[in-house]
Amino acid sequence: MAADSSAAAAVNETVYHPFRAGFCRDSFWNSSVTWHTEKPDLTECFQQSALIWVPCLFLWLTLPYQAYRSLSGRFKIQRWSWVSVAKMAFSLILTALAVAEMSYVAHQWNTLGRDALPDVDLIAPLIKAATFLLSAVYVYLDRRNAEPSSAVLFLFWLLVVLGSIATFRTKIEAARDGGISDHFRFGLFMVSFPVTCIQFILSCWAEYFRERDLGDLQPCPEQYSSFPNRLTFWWFTSLAILGYRRPLVQTDLWDVNPEDKTKLSVDKFEKYWRQEMATMRRSSGDYSTPEAARARRKPYEPSLTLALLKTFWLPLLLGGLLKLMNDLFVFVAPQLLKLLIGFVSDTRVEAWKGYFYAVLLLGASCAQTIILGQYFHLSMRTGMHVRSAVVASVYRKALRITSAAKRTSTVGEIVNLMSVDSQRFMDLMGYIHLLWSGPLQMALALYFLWEALGPSVLAGLGVMILMVPINAVIANRTRSLQIAQMKEKDGRIKLMTEILNGMKVLKLYAWEESFQDQVSGIRERELETLKRAAYLSAVSSFTWILSPFLVSLTTFATYVLVDERNILDAEKAFVSLSLFNILRFPLSMLPMVITSVVQAKVSVNRLTKFLRNEELDPDNVLVIPSSDQTVTSALSIAHGNFAWGKDEPLCLKDINIDIKEGQLVAVVGQVGTGKSSLVAAMLGLMERRSGDVTQKGSIAYVSQQAWIQNLTLKENILFGNPLDERRYQQVIDACALRPDLEMLQGGDQTEIGEKGINLSGGQKQRVSLARAVYCNSDVYFLDDPLSAVDAHVGKHLFDQVIGPNGLLKNKSRILVTHGIGFLPQTDNIIVLANNTVSETGSYQQLLQNKGVFADFLRVYLTEESDVLELEDPEAAAIKDDILGEIGAVPNGRTERSASIHSSGSQTSLRKVKRVSRQDSKLLSSRKTPEKEILLSGKEKNGGVKGDKLGNLVGLEKSEIGGVKWDVYMTFLRHMSLPASLGIMLFYFMFNGISVGTNIWLGYWAEDAKDPFRRNSTEWRDYRLGIYGGLGGIQGLFVFFSALILAYGQIRASRKLHHNMLVRILRAPMAFFDTTPLGRIVNRFSKDVDTVDASLPMNIRMWLNCLFSVLATIVVICMSTPVFGAVIPPLGIFYYFIQRFFIATSRQLKRLESVSRSPIYSHFQESVTGTSVIVATKQTDRFILENELRVDTNNASYYPNIVSQRWLAVRLETVGNCITFFAALFAVVGREKGWDMHPKDIGLSISYALTVTQTLNWMVRMTSELETNVVSVERIKEYTEVEQEAEWTIPDHRPEKNWPQRGEIKFENYQTRYRPELDLVLKGVTADVGSGEKVGIVGRTGAGKSSLTLALFRIIEAADGSISIDGINIASYGLHDVRSRITIIPQEPVLFSGTLRLNLDPFKIYTDEEVWRALENSHLKRFVSSLPDGLEHAVAEGGENLSVGQRQLICLARALLRKTKILVLDEATAAIDLETDDLIQRTIREKFADCTILTIAHRLNTIMDSTRIMVLDQGKIKEFDAPSALLQDKNTIFYGLAKDAGIVS
Repeated sequence: MAADSSAAAAVNETVYHPFRAGFCRDSFWNSSVTWHTEKPDLTECFQQSALIWVPCLFLWLTLPYQAYRSLSGRFKIQRWSWVSVAKMAFSLILTALAVAEMSYVAHQWNTLGRDALPDVDLIAPLIKAATFLLSAVYVYLDRRNAEPSSAVLFLFWLLVVLGSIATFRTKIEAARDGGISDHFRFGLFMVSFPVTCIQFILSCWAEYFRERDLGDLQPCPEQYSSFPNRLTFWWFTSLAILGYRRPLVQTDLWDVNPEDKTKLSVDKFEKYWRQEMATMRRSSGDYSTPEAARARRKPYEPSLTLALLKTFWLPLLLGGLLKLMNDLFVFVAPQLLKLLIGFVSDTRVEAWKGYFYAVLLLGASCAQTIILGQYFHLSMRTGMHVRSAVVASVYRKALRITSAAKRTSTVGEIVNLMSVDSQRFMDLMGYIHLLWSGPLQMALALYFLWEALGPSVLAGLGVMILMVPINAVIANRTRSLQIAQMKEKDGRIKLMTEILNGMKVLKLYAWEESFQDQVSGIRERELETLKRAAYLSAVSSFTWILSPFLVSLTTFATYVLVDERNILDAEKAFVSLSLFNILRFPLSMLPMVITSVVQAKVSVNRLTKFLRNEELDPDNVLVIPSSDQTVTSALSIAHGNFAWGKDEPLCLKDINIDIKEGQLVAVVGQVGTGKSSLVAAMLGLMERRSGDVTQKGSIAYVSQQAWIQNLTLKENILFGNPLDERRYQQVIDACALRPDLEMLQGGDQTEIGEKGINLSGGQKQRVSLARAVYCNSDVYFLDDPLSAVDAHVGKHLFDQVIGPNGLLKNKSRILVTHGIGFLPQTDNIIVLANNTVSETGSYQQLLQNKGVFADFLRVYLTEESDVLELEDPEAAAIKDDILGEIGAVPNGRTERSASIHSSGSQTSLRKVKRVSRQDSKLLSSRKTPEKEILLSGKEKNGGVKGDKLGNLVGLEKSEIGGVKWDVYMTFLRHMSLPASLGIMLFYFMFNGISVGTNIWLGYWAEDAKDPFRRNSTEWRDYRLGIYGGLGGIQGLFVFFSALILAYGQIRASRKLHHNMLVRILRAPMAFFDTTPLGRIVNRFSKDVDTVDASLPMNIRMWLNCLFSVLATIVVICMSTPVFGAVIPPLGIFYYFIQRFFIATSRQLKRLESVSRSPIYSHFQESVTGTSVIVATKQTDRFILENELRVDTNNASYYPNIVSQRWLAVRLETVGNCITFFAALFAVVGREKGWDMHPKDIGLSISYALTVTQTLNWMVRMTSELETNVVSVERIKEYTEVEQEAEWTIPDHRPEKNWPQRGEIKFENYQTRYRPELDLVLKGVTADVGSGEKVGIVGRTGAGKSSLTLALFRIIEAADGSISIDGINIASYGLHDVRSRITIIPQEPVLFSGTLRLNLDPFKIYTDEEVWRALENSHLKRFVSSLPDGLEHAVAEGGENLSVGQRQLICLARALLRKTKILVLDEATAAIDLETDDLIQRTIREKFADCTILTIAHRLNTIMDSTRIMVLDQGKIKEFDAPSALLQDKNTIFYGLAKDAGIVS
C-alpha cells in the first residue's frame, strides 16, 4: 500500500525552479515535499526567498504613501513614548541581527569559496537588513506625525510573522531530527523570531499623543486606537457596554472626528458645484447675433452627481477596491466546498488536507468579514458626509436665494430636501458599488458554473437576461410612483406646516375639521400611490425569489436533459448550489439598488432645481469702509431700477437718493408704493437692474414683521455679539424692556418660543429693535418698528433710541413710517408714489411744496376723530396751525374710495398716518397696546408661559430602554391580526419548502450511486419535476405574503397618520405653545415616511432572516448531529452580542432622531429671518450654527453605523465558526467513520456558508426593526397627547339660532393656562347685556386676552362659569361654542388654497352670500378683477395679498358668519389708514345689533363703547361707561387715557 502511495506521489510530483543554478540549495517548489505527503513542509529555497521577499517588497511599495503622509502631516512631535522607543529598539536589533547574518555569510564565502553557500543566503539577510532599517524610519515618521498606529507596519509584521512561523516549524523539525548543520544561523533565527513576534504585538498597540486633542470635550477613541482595533471596531466596545448597562444620553456620545466635520464636506462640495454652475454660465454664451444663434449649442446642464463624485471620489474608490477584494474572497468558499466534498468522497486523500481546508475556510471567511466590515464602514461614513454636505448646502443656498426664487419652493419642500432627499443619498452609499460589483459577481459565478456544468449554464444565463427587462419595467414604474408620492408628500407637509402655523386661528374659527379633511384627502392620494408601489413590490419580490431558483432549475434541467451521460452528483449539485446562492445576492439586490438609484435620481433632480435657483448678487450694494473719510454719504442710490428677481417686473424705478452720515430720514408713502421694497433695495435684497447703490460702514436692520429666535431674551438681543454689560443695560432701558424683564420669571434668561410665541407683537418689535441697537452699527434701517407699539411707548422709543437725542443720534437712520407724528423731527423725508420717489425734503419744505405729502396731511387731519378734539383742545390748536399752513380742504377731497384698491390720488398717502405725534397730543390709531404688552409670558398667543427658570420649550421626549411590546402590538393591530399571522405563516411555509427543495436535490445527487436510477430517464424526470414544482410553490408563498404585507402596511399607515392628525388637531393650544413646529413636522414627515416605506421592508427582511437561520440550524443538525453540541455556546454568544448591540443601537437611533429636529427648527427659523440675517451680514454665523447642529446629529449617527459594523464583525465570526465546525465535523466524521455522505456535507456546508450573512442580517434587521419601530412609538406618543373637550356633544347641541340675545355672564370665573401655572383670571364676575359694546382695557398682564380666550374655551375654567344667553358654555361642545361667536383676530392668517376656501372652508354658504360678504368688506371690486375670482389661488400665508387685503378677508369671514357676539382683537398688522377706517365703519354698520367685546389697543376706538371693562391682575377693577370713568381722576382708566394723551 505504501509503495502504491509513493508511486502515486512520484507520478504527481511537480518541481518548479525559476532561479539559476547555485541560487538556492533545492528547488523553489516541490509538490512531493509540500503537498503529496503525510508530513507537508516548504522547501528551503521557498522559505529563503518568497517568505522573506513578499513582506519586504510590500514595505518598500508603501514608501511613496508613507512619504506623502509624512509631508502632509499637521504635527511635528519631538518627544518619545515608551512604545516608540521599544519599536525603534527592536527594529534596530533585527537590523543588527540581519547584518550579523550577512557578515557571517560573507565571511563563509571568503573562507570556503562562493560555492560553499547559495546566493540566496546572502541576498535574504541583505534585504532583511535594509527593510528592518526602513521599518525603523517608519516608526520615527509615525511618531513625528503623532500617528497612534501604523496600518502599514501592522500588515508588514503580520506577513513577517506568518513567514517566520513556517520557517520556525521547519527548523524545530530539523533540530528534532538532528539535521542542523549551521548552528550560528540557527541561533540568530531563534533570537530574531521572538523579537519579530514582539514587534508584531507592539504594532497592535496604539500610542496616545495629547497633541491630537483638538479641544474636543469628548474626543472619539477611534482617533487613538490601533489598526487591528479599528479593523475589529474594538474601540466601540466601551460605549456598547455603557449602553447595555443604562440608556445612553447625548452627553455620553463622543464629538465627531475632525475628518467628519460638516464644514469639510460642504466646502469641498460647494467648490465643485460652483465650478459646474460656472461651466453652465460660460456655455450659455451670447446669442444676440444671428451667427451666434446659428452656432448655438445646447447650454451645459450642471451635474450635481458630478460635483458629488468629484467631492467624494477617494472614499468611493477605496470602497470599490475593498468591494472587489470581498467579491474575490466570496468565491473561495465554493472551491473549498468542492475540495471538502472530494476529500470526504475519497478516503485515500491525506487527513491533514481536510483540516487544512477547514482552517483555510475559516481564514478566508474571517478575511472576508474584516474586508466587508471596512467596506461598509467606509461607505456608510461617506454617506454621512454626503448627507451633511447636502443639508448644509441647502441651508446655505436658502440664505442666498432671491425673493422670486423663494416663491418657487415652500419651506416644507426645502425641509423635505434636507430630510428625505439627503437621506436617500446616504442610504444609497452602502450599496452603490453593487452597480458594478453585482454584474462582476454574476460573471464570476457563471464562469465557475461553466466549469462545473459546462454549456448548460447558458440556459441559466438566458433566464437572467430575460429577467432584466422585467426588472427594468418594475424599476421604471417604481420611479414614476416615487415621484408622484413625493409630490403628494410635499403637499401634505406644506399644508401641515400651514395648519400648525395657523392653529390658533383654526381653533377660534372651529375650522379644524375642514383642514383635517384636506390633509386626509392628500394622504389618501399618497396612500393610493403607496398601495400601487407595494403591489409592485410584491411582484418584484416574486421575481427576486424566483429568478435565482429559475436559473438553477433551467441549468440543472438543461444539464441532465441535454446528454444522458450527464449525471448530477453531490459535488456538482452542491458546489453549483453554493454558486447559485452567491448569484442570489446580486440578483436580489440589484433591483433594490436600481430602485435606490432611481429614487436618488429623483432627489438629484429636485436638489439640482433648488441649487440652481437665482442668488442675491453680493455686488448689488457697494460697501465702503466706515473709516473712509472721503465719502460723506451714508447711503446713496443713483438712477436705481430694482426688481425682486431676474424675470420679475420692476418694483422701483429711477430711484435717486443721497443720505448723509448721521441723518434721520423718514420714508413715507401709500400702500404698495414700495417702502419696504426700497429698504430691501438699500440692503441688497433686490435685483439691481441698473444704477448704483453705495453704503458706508456696517448696518443694522429692523424688519417690519419682528423676527425672534427660539433662544433666551438676552441671546436674542446680543445676536452673537460679545456682552458689553453697560451697553446692554443701556439698550434694555432705551427700548423700554426693563418692566418686561422684571415681570418675566426668568428675567433676560427667559426662553422665547418659536416665532416669539410667548411675546406680544409690541414686545417682539422692541426686542427686535434692541437687537439692532445693541450691535452698534453705522447705518440703521428701521422698517416701521413703531407700528406695533402703543403711543406713549412709541414716543419713548423715538426719544430714547431713534430721535435726535436718542441712543442712535450719531448714526445714520432710515425710518419707514406710517404716521406723521415724528416727521417734524426728521432731517429729511422721502415720499414714494407709483414705485418711485415723488419728492424729498424736510418736513417744512414738503408742507410748502403742497404736493402729495401735503394732500395726505390735509386728508388725514380733516378726518381726525371728533373725540380727540373734544378731549384735547391743545391738539385741536396744533391741527388748525397745520391746516392753515397747507390751505383749506375742499369737502370733496375727504371722500374715500369705496374699495381699498381704487387708483390715483384718491388713495393718496393713506398709510402715512400711523405713528403717534411727538409734539401734539393728537393720538392716531395704534396697533398693539403696549399697556398690555408685558404679558409675563402668560397672556398672548394662547397664554404661553415658561417654567420657573423661564424655559418654555421642553427637550424632545425620547423613550428609553426596549421598545415596549405595546408599540409592536399597536402596529400589528393596525395592520390587522389575521394579516400579521398570514404573513408569518406564508414565510414559514416558504422557508420550509426551500429546505425541502435542497434536501430533494441531495437525494437526486445520491441517485448517481444507484446504477438503475442513474440511467432511468423516468426517474430523472420525476426528480426534476418535483424540484421545479417545489420552487414554483416557494415563489407563490413569497408573492402572497408580500401581497398581504402590502395590504397590512397601507392599513397601518392610514390608521397611524389619521390617529395622529386627529389628536394633534384636537390638542389644546398649550401643546403647540410648548412644542416647536419642527418637532411636530418631523413626526409627520420623517416618522410617517419610515412607517410608509422602511418598516414594511424591515418586517419582510426580518421574517426572511429569522426563518432562514432556523432552517440552516435544522439542516446542519440533520446532516451532522454532533454539530448540536456547538449550538448552545454559539447561541449564548450570539444572544449576548445581540442584546448589547440592540440596547445601544436603539438608544443611538432615538438620540439621532431627537437631534435631527433642531436642524429643521433652526432652518425654518432662519428662512423666516433671512432678510435680517443677510442684511446684517450674519450669514456665516448662522451657517456655522447649522453645521454645528448637523455635527451634533452626526455625533449620534456615527456611533450608530459603527455599532452595526461592531456587531457584524462579531456575528460574522459566529457564522464563520458555524461554517468551520460544519467543515471540521465533516473531516472528523470521515476519519472516525461516522457514515457521512457527500450529499450531507454538501448540504450542511452550503447552508453554513449562507448563515454568516443571514445571522448578520438577522440582527441588523432586528435592530432596524426596533429602531424604525421607534417611529411608530413617536407617532403613538402624539396619538396620546392631551385633548381639548369634545368638539360636539351629540345629545346636547345648541339650538340653530343660539345665541339669540348675545348676553354674556361671567360668574366668579377663574382660569389658568396649564395646571402647574398660576391663575390668570381670578374670580371675574360681570354681566354683558344684549347688544352692548364693551371695551376691555388694562395694563400689562391684566388678563384681557385671557378673557377672550376663555370665551372661546381656548383655555378652560378652573372655577366659576361663563354663560351665554343663560346657558353655561362648558355644557356644549367646543365647535358649537366657537362657531357661534365671531372673532376678527389681531393678525390676519390665510392658508394656501383658493380664496373661497379661506372664506368658507365647509362650503356651507352660497356664492351669492360670499359675494355679499366681499362687497360689505370692500373686496368685491378687487376679487372681481381677478381672473379666477373666488377660485383665485392664495399663496402660503397669503403672501400674494397685501396686509390690508388679508385683514379685509378676515372681516369678510366675520360678515359671513354673522353671529350675535363679535370679539374684536384690534389689528396689530401695519394696515393703512383707509383699511382700518373701512373695518371700523363696517363693524359699526353691520354689527350694530350685536354684542361686541373689543380688546382695546387704542383707546380712541372704544370711547364710544357702552361700557369699559378695566382689568388688573386678573380681576375686574372698573366696569362703567367711559364718560363716568373719565370723570373720576382716580380710576385706572383715567390713568390709561392720560398716558395715551386722550386727556391732558
